Order: sequence, then structure tokens, then C-alpha cells
Amino acid sequence: MTAQPEPADLTLEQKASLLSGRDFWHTEAIDAAGVPAILLSDGPHGLRRQVADADNLDVHDSISATCFPPSVAVGSSWDPEVAARVGTAIGREARAAGVSVVLGPGVNIKRSPLCGRNFEYYSEDPLLSGILATAYVRALQAEGAGASVKHFAANNQETDRMRISADVDERTLREIYFPAFERVVTEARPATVMCSYNRVNGVLASQNRRLLTDVLRDEWGFDGAVVSDWGAVNDRVAALATGLDLEMPGTGGSSDAEIVAAVRNGELDEAVVDRSVRRVLALVRQAVPPGGDVDPDEQHRLAKEVAADCAVLLKNERETLPLARDAAVAVIGEFAVNPRFQGGGSSHVNPTRVDAALDAMRRLGESVTYASGLADSAVEIAREADVAVVFAGLGETDESEGFDRETLDLPAAQVDLIKAVAAASRRTVVVLSHGGVVSLEGWHDDVDAVLDGWLLGQAGGSTIADLLFGITNPSGHLAESIPLRLRDNPSYLTFPGESGHVRYGEGVMVGYRYYETVEVAVRYPFGHGLSYTTFETGDLTVTATGDDSADVAVSVTNTGTRAGKHVVQVYVATGAAPVRSPARELRAFTKVFLEPGETRRVELTLGRRAFAWYDIELSRWVVSPGEYTVQIGRSAAQIVAERPITLAGDVIVRVLSLDSTVEEWFGHPVAGPELGELLAASLPAGQSRQVEGSPDWLRMIASMPMRQFTKLLAYRGIELPDGSIPRLIELSKGRDDG
Repeated sequence: MTAQPEPADLTLEQKASLLSGRDFWHTEAIDAAGVPAILLSDGPHGLRRQVADADNLDVHDSISATCFPPSVAVGSSWDPEVAARVGTAIGREARAAGVSVVLGPGVNIKRSPLCGRNFEYYSEDPLLSGILATAYVRALQAEGAGASVKHFAANNQETDRMRISADVDERTLREIYFPAFERVVTEARPATVMCSYNRVNGVLASQNRRLLTDVLRDEWGFDGAVVSDWGAVNDRVAALATGLDLEMPGTGGSSDAEIVAAVRNGELDEAVVDRSVRRVLALVRQAVPPGGDVDPDEQHRLAKEVAADCAVLLKNERETLPLARDAAVAVIGEFAVNPRFQGGGSSHVNPTRVDAALDAMRRLGESVTYASGLADSAVEIAREADVAVVFAGLGETDESEGFDRETLDLPAAQVDLIKAVAAASRRTVVVLSHGGVVSLEGWHDDVDAVLDGWLLGQAGGSTIADLLFGITNPSGHLAESIPLRLRDNPSYLTFPGESGHVRYGEGVMVGYRYYETVEVAVRYPFGHGLSYTTFETGDLTVTATGDDSADVAVSVTNTGTRAGKHVVQVYVATGAAPVRSPARELRAFTKVFLEPGETRRVELTLGRRAFAWYDIELSRWVVSPGEYTVQIGRSAAQIVAERPITLAGDVIVRVLSLDSTVEEWFGHPVAGPELGELLAASLPAGQSRQVEGSPDWLRMIASMPMRQFTKLLAYRGIELPDGSIPRLIELSKGRDDG
């Protein structure tokens, strides 16, 4: 490839053309200048590379590719290695197919279980989402393709997604909705970041300078290209000026003309155009020529291996699972034959092959019968069997990109079927396939075991068979809470919003943070997951490593008879911060494999951010001095060990102003004592003793701004010395001009 030009070597028209797509999937080429086009393709759980002239509405018209477990399943693995293996495999297929940028991963937080696109996102927790996405991006980009982390930012619903304003306070953005993006950007350096459709606090993400420039570039140091979600740009010139580099798809030249006109008439500085052109040229330069062979069978085997880590065993009474090879097993439900294994919309993959659970179960079991779900036949075979296995869940038309769900319930016919089978069968197992949380109410207590497969990709059917028969030991844990009722969810009253706005009124209390803080019971908590073996955790030590960090060590023992994987979950609880904080927050985790009887010492580091909260007045992260409790949980609701730790934290001396409260003034370590002396000297002796002996009066005025307090003093004939307040304000800044 010939050396690519600099912006100064191109005409304005050529430069403008590079900032919009040539078509739905390619960037523009400038042959005369040696600038090739590159190909972008949907992801993130498999390539959706479309044939020549297809547009992104033809979601089923794409070349065949391996469909790996979507992010909803990978999230439940709690394993960065699983995410990385998926990233590597997709990167390998992208290289072979000539794809330069894979659109994914999606790291938006699962604010509501009704979001129609939750199958594309990892978790309700930003730490879990960020660590898994970072592993995926690093691995994918190591194969030569670029990643496009999406959708930035606060894109947590599909309802009115191209217009809705997500109204989110700054602390909530920083603690919940930004961290996964921040981690991926700062640790994995993705080739691109994709802006979301929605508005954030009234401003479209595609032309939001604070998001795309102030935070993403100036704070986090992102140096790649910002690309629009497909069709997200309303005003091309405004978007370019605020930091959006590449508009996709192409607009037939209209956007190019708008940019050229804006420069010609002085509305847009050509240096802004040059800046984005450099970023797009850098993206093109990163493209690796197509190459490498991909073995579909090997990719399928990999899809099965990673899927095994993702399914969550929710319930297993009377040791119903694993199934015995010689058990008479009745398999019921259409999903056993025609599996639901991926989500709907732009990430729909045309799989190279699909495993059906019934076929795989018949290869493993000696006596397996089947009924598709007509109630009479299902009950009949269930009555004759040792165990009935009912496959249930949601179809692709029930949840997809483009619309949100209206209920958590399974279809009524499925609920009736489960109850009828459970009444007839000696033991009943339910296998679930779905992209978003489903309610277990109405039938949960009637069955013996529940295996939640979420969406396991094209090898999900054989994976489920292995899990049911104990070939594989389940090790998944919930990456999101399963509530008892939809109205228990903290977003219930404000999702999906009204009149063009959705107010994130729950603040930082998202998912388990809310349930644990207000003690609302759930069916199964965040982090829950069973195994065919048992684990014990003990000998927890927590050691401070400075004013704001600590090391954690804990011993984990496999006390059962099978090898298995255990997730060590580390939470931090505190009341030290002066803001309302969740009862506990996930701050570290790791997944370990243990043979029966094996003990392993697990060591984890809790850095500064594990103890910090975002101070909106200082616009930075703060660790408050005080006591913290480091907890080891089997889930967010079940803590099995904890140790306190005291941290010196940050010493914050706030700058005072006339708008600072009386409490803030008198509590200031420098200005406070002197103000007290000045006030005492200005008061008549009797009033001074009266104020000192009246705590109720002091409490009453504690929240009064100093501006009003000085007026109150003047009204009562009390004057502080001239210039004393301005001098104390300067003193609070560390200066003394007196």
C-alpha cells in the first residue's frame, strides 16, 4: 500500500468525503490519493457481514459466520477469559472476511429488565461489564480487526431511542453509566467508539461535546475515531464540530456538501475537518489485509466450550441434576428442537450450524422421549418418565433491537404447560432460553430444577445437554438480578419515560444496589449460581496498601466430589461517604477452577476506585476517610466473610463562598475557628452565651447560606469586622491576603 496522504494533500471536497460512509458498510476511498475503503460489520457475538448491496435492514441476509454466545450469556460467565476467547475467534473470522471494524461490544448497563436489547449487554454492574468488554476488545484487536465499543452513552432502552433524552445526574453517570466505557477506552484502546442515538440531558449524543470531546478525549485520552450509530446524525456540521468523526452509513454526498459549505461560509473551521480526517486516515491505516484460514468446525467447538461457562443453575432440589444416563427422560418444548440461541436485530448472525438439544440428549441418554408442547402428549410422556425436562423461554419476536418488552412473564401457554407437566412428573426441570430477564413466578415452586441458558449461541443445544447430564459442571452466575415482580425494579416508575424524557430517578441505585440497600426481596440475586459441587470460603485477610487501596486474600476449597469453577465476589460496603451509597458494591472478582478437595489462595487488589465516590462539587473521585467493610459474597445478597478496614482517604478542604452554608463555614478546618472567634467577639456577652447554649437554634440555621446569615446578623444589629468574610474566603483557598 502506498503511503497515505495528510489532510493538507487533499482538497476540501476529498476530506469531507472521508467523513461519511460510501454506502452502508464501507468508508469512502480516494483512489487518486491512495486511500482505500475499509469494511465495517455488525457484531458483537459473530460477524454479520452482508452481501454486496444489502442494507442493514436485511438482518437475515449475510454470509454465514459462527454465532458465539451473546453478551448476556458471556456476562453470566463472570470470566474475562471467556470474553477474550470470543473476541479472538471473532477477530479471526473478521480478518479472513476482510472486515476492518467489528461493531461491538455493547457495554450499556441493564437499567431495566425490559430493555429489548439487553441480550447485547453484559450486566447491570459497570465493573463486571467493563472487565469483560476490555478482555473482548484486547483479544479481538490482537487479531487485526478494530472494535467499536457502543453505545456512548446512557442508551438503556429501545423505546423512542432516536429521540429520547436520558436525564441523568452527574454522579450517576460517573459511577454507573460511564465506567465500563472508561475502562475499555483507557485499558484496551478500541479503534472506535460508537455514539448512541439518544439525547443525554437534552443534547443528542452525536453532537454532544461534553461526551465526545470533554470526557471521552480530554479526560480519558481516547485517540481513535468516533463513529455514529447508523443514522444517528441529525446535524452533520454540529456533530463534526463537537467530536464525531465518521458518519455511517453514507448519505449519498449530502453530508459532504454540508461540511464543504460550512467551511466555505466560515461556519466551520477547516482545522476541525482536518482533525477528524486524521483520525479516519489512522483508522484506515490500521486495517490489516484479509488473510488467514478459519475452520468452521473448530470455531463451533470453541463456541460450545465458552457456552459451557455461561449457563446458570438457579435451582436444584433433591439433586435432580445431573441426569443419570439410564434415566427415562421426557423432553418437552419446541426450543429443544428449534433452539433460541441469539437476539434479534442488527446483531443477528447467520450461523454456520446449529445444535439442537434433543439430538444431543439422545446421544447421551438411553431413554429420551419428546413432545413439542401440546399439553396432552406432554403430560402423558412426563407421567411415564423419571424426569421431565421442559424447554421454555422467549422467541425472537418477543425481544429485539428496536422495541422494549412490556412484561417479564413467559407466554401464558408455557406457564400452563410447565405447571401441568410438574403436576404429572416425578421430577421436573425447566431449561430457559431468553435474552432478557423472565419472571419465574407462578411455576418456580412447582419444579425441582431450573437451568437458565440465556442465549448460548449456535452450540447452545449440545452445551445444554452436557450440562443436564453432568458432562459439564455449571459455573455461571447471574450478571443481573431476577426480581419477584416488575414493579420491584428501581426503574419501574420512570421506564421508559414520557414526553421525550426518561428520568433516571433511581440514581446510582441500579439493580442489586437498590435491592440490597432497601432490602427488597428478589427471586434470585445478582451473583447467584449453583454447581454440582460445593465450595467453602475462609481465612479472609484485608490489608491496607496506602491511604486509599487494599489487598484482599481468601482461601477457596472445593468441598464436593466433582471438579468445578467458583466465582470469588468481592464487595465493599461503607457509610463513610457523605452521600447516599448502596449497601454494597462489587469491587473485584475472579473465577477459579478447583479439583475435588483442592484449596487455592486467591489474591485480589482493590485500587482507589474500589473505595471512591464521584464528588460533583469537586468534579473528581474522592475516597472519604473512615471505615470500610470488605465482603466476600456467594451473591450480592449472601455474604460469607467480611473484614473491616480503616482508610485515611482524601483530606478535602473545600473552598468557601457566600453560598456555602453556615454548617460548612463553621466546619471548615481553617476558616471555621476564626469565624467562631469573630462572631463571639461581635456578640454581646448575653447573646454569646445564648447562642452557645442553643444547639437547636444552630441546627435550624445550619443549612442557611452565609449570604443570608450575614443579613440575619445585620438585622439583629450584629456586624462582623469589615472585610472579614472576603478574607476568610481567601483563607479557605489557601491564601491569606490579610
